[in-house]
Amino acid sequence: MKQVTVTFIEPDGNEVEATGEEGTNLMELAHENDCSTCHVILPEEIFDNLEEPTDEENDMLDLAFGLTDTSRLGCQVELTAEMEGMRIKLPSATRNFYVDGSKPAHH
Repeated sequence: MKQVTVTFIEPDGNEVEATGEEGTNLMELAHENDCSTCHVILPEEIFDNLEEPTDEENDMLDLAFGLTDTSRLGCQVELTAEMEGMRIKLPSATRNFYVDGSKPAHH
């Protein structure tokens, strides 16, 4: 599978470059890079080309801090070649858990 590199932008402006295989979801990729958030803020051009979120995803997003028009749950967005170089903003507040090596359950 093709490797895709994206950049997570933390609330303090710190940028974390991460590379994963196509098909990996954004939450898994974030978790592999010591971030546990599922709520991500995508560039509009990427957001507009994704499938519509499910009712369940929208229900979970309703609980997210800092919701925007291009917010999605990272566990529902899989890397594609078109996302190469994408810059993903992380919200200023999250419902995070401590990253201790455990694997989070998908929403």
